[in-house]
Amino acid sequence: MIAGRVPELVIGLLIIGSVAVIILLTITLKSLPGYEYGDDKVLFTLQDSWVFRLFLNILGYATIFMPGYFIFKYIKASRYLERKGSGCFPSVIRMCIVGRWSNSDATTEPWVASSTSNHAHAPRSALHEAGLVMLCFIGLQASYLTWGILQEKVMTQEYLTGSEEKGQGGHFRDSQFLVFVNRVLAFLLSGAYILGCQWKKGGTEPTKGIPCPLYKYAYSSFSNLVSSWCQYEALKYVSFPSQVLAKACKIIPVMLVGRVMSHKRYELYEYVTAVLITVGMAFFMLGSAADHPGGPVTTFSGLLLLACYLFCDSFTSNWQGALFSAHGMPPVQMMCAVNLFSCLFTAVSLIQQGGFAASISFTAKYPKFLFDCLVLSVCSAAGQLFIYFTIAQFGAVVFVIIMTIRQGLAILLSCIIYHHQITAVGIIGIFIVFVSVFLRIYCSHRLKTIKRLSQISAASKV
Repeated sequence: MIAGRVPELVIGLLIIGSVAVIILLTITLKSLPGYEYGDDKVLFTLQDSWVFRLFLNILGYATIFMPGYFIFKYIKASRYLERKGSGCFPSVIRMCIVGRWSNSDATTEPWVASSTSNHAHAPRSALHEAGLVMLCFIGLQASYLTWGILQEKVMTQEYLTGSEEKGQGGHFRDSQFLVFVNRVLAFLLSGAYILGCQWKKGGTEPTKGIPCPLYKYAYSSFSNLVSSWCQYEALKYVSFPSQVLAKACKIIPVMLVGRVMSHKRYELYEYVTAVLITVGMAFFMLGSAADHPGGPVTTFSGLLLLACYLFCDSFTSNWQGALFSAHGMPPVQMMCAVNLFSCLFTAVSLIQQGGFAASISFTAKYPKFLFDCLVLSVCSAAGQLFIYFTIAQFGAVVFVIIMTIRQGLAILLSCIIYHHQITAVGIIGIFIVFVSVFLRIYCSHRLKTIKRLSQISAASKV
């Protein structure tokens, strides 16, 4: 009897060991000299260094990754799943390691069928089409413009109580707590959507599982967390317009990562527009470098964080694209599974660093922060849902055009609300970037149209 339970005992010991490591790391980190969590008065403590904080975050994620890796290797080496039949524990392990669906029967779930039939729409009138486009446009603009303005406010502006004067308030420092709150709400929304589809079906058939092993979502979750953290953290070192325009340069690392990971080939116009976007971004940074009071060292830190954000975000999109191609899961399931891992990673890391206590203390002292944080999270989660809906209804080109317009409006609003100064050189840089993005969209659409017409012409001749 005991011999048959050895694999479960080994897996249990690995999990207990990971918890012990978390506790040990927490005690060790809190005993470091100069480690004063949330102390804004001491500029150069360990806690104030973004490099050290990023290291702490990754260390926290590793306490989940490493036991998971060893459990995965043990299950593969011991052939546990081949020797175990049904049961709660083997079923959970099977779902995590190999998944429980084949691609052929993935569409038996109602929420899969509704999500994967992206372009199989019934004919719509011109008025209906225009109404849907406006709905997507307004939804995306409202969600992400509000999110962008609040993001800058939370990370750069001073919070005051009724009795405090300007200069005596507090600045919120923990970017990871904001990421955690955003991911919790996104997970709850996507999970509620999936459960709602099951309830609408009547709940007569049990869920068969997932088409993709759960562990594969962890990679994109990790890269997404690091990119989101770097995005928030960069606002301490560069202006919000600089960050927004840097996102337009995401095309370049996406191409590089896609070339390395998937061996993709790109057209000449894609390389030309990538170079033009880089030139425009360089002009903008030169024209707005004086806008941030931190000086060259601070700006360099911001550029490093933006580079890390762009690389990790590029990996996320390429990895998720590969999962979509290989397993055919619906976007809402990707959203739910990735955010599930994100909640787990950030919760463990915040517990290790004492981030929950510090953030709750800040929230209790400055109630306005709680409101901003909740609205920020609602906008982020709603924006994700509008992204999936827009792409499903109209494809990627319309979505990119809407989001490009959003970037321009975000820069304009930030400059008006927070009084950012941009020189003529910076304006020229903005113009080059957005012209390059629209040129890229036009060339892509034109090339696809030519290929489609040539295929139709060749088919008619046959």
